Amino acid sequence: MQIRLGYELVYECPQRTPMILTLNVHYSRVSDLVVPDHIVTQPAVPLVAYRDGFGNWCSRIVAPPGEIRISTNAVINDPGLPDARDPGAVQHAVEDLPSETLVYLQGSRYCETDRLSDIAWSLFDKTPLGWARVQAISDFVHNHIRFGYEHARATKTALEAFHEKVGVCRDFTHLGVAFCRCMNIPARYCTGYLGDIGVPPTAAPMDFSAWFEVYLGGRWHTVDPRNRVPRIGRVLIAQGRDAADVPLSNAFGPNTLKGFRVWTDELKAAA
Repeated sequence: MQIRLGYELVYECPQRTPMILTLNVHYSRVSDLVVPDHIVTQPAVPLVAYRDGFGNWCSRIVAPPGEIRISTNAVINDPGLPDARDPGAVQHAVEDLPSETLVYLQGSRYCETDRLSDIAWSLFDKTPLGWARVQAISDFVHNHIRFGYEHARATKTALEAFHEKVGVCRDFTHLGVAFCRCMNIPARYCTGYLGDIGVPPTAAPMDFSAWFEVYLGGRWHTVDPRNRVPRIGRVLIAQGRDAADVPLSNAFGPNTLKGFRVWTDELKAAA
């Protein structure tokens, strides 16, 4: 199947404002692009691309005073399969983990493993190791947090989401990531596109999505406590320790987000 995906972000800046954009499809999916996701700005400004410390593609611009429109409109091939499940995936002892996964066991800006450790062990100590434990964590987070865009807050942490019991997909993800790390399972935060493909459409406006990956059985597996069930058409943009590592945009100066649209639509095959 093919998916048309893209966005249009409109910022207003009172002065020249440097920005870092993390908006390109992850390098692991670049070969699937049929129409590239080139970033277009109006007015046109120079763009310098680089890879960050996690391997994500990032772009640097300097927005001029006034309004700037940042957009893309791409097409990507997708296998059309739901997220893979592997109930037999085993949990590695910490001493056997690859060195590159260890950073995803540590606490981070939004995932306070030190403050959540006792809670995590009281909730999940009796669950089987491996996939079953991750599933138990995902199920708990799904049932514990009530979704609502009105509950979004850029500063909300995993601990706050646990106590407040409301949030958006990033809050589900942060709490799931923190609990997995507390239980010695490497977990990394992911952001990307996830449309209503294979599920009933919702009336809510389309947005970027957050989920996480865990390292079990020698590889990374997708986990989505917000949706809970395997989904079709997930397209990764970036990975990191938490949302602080993968902001879609990071502006170094005052700015106002005046417009925000995201689309992820399955393209129907020609008759």
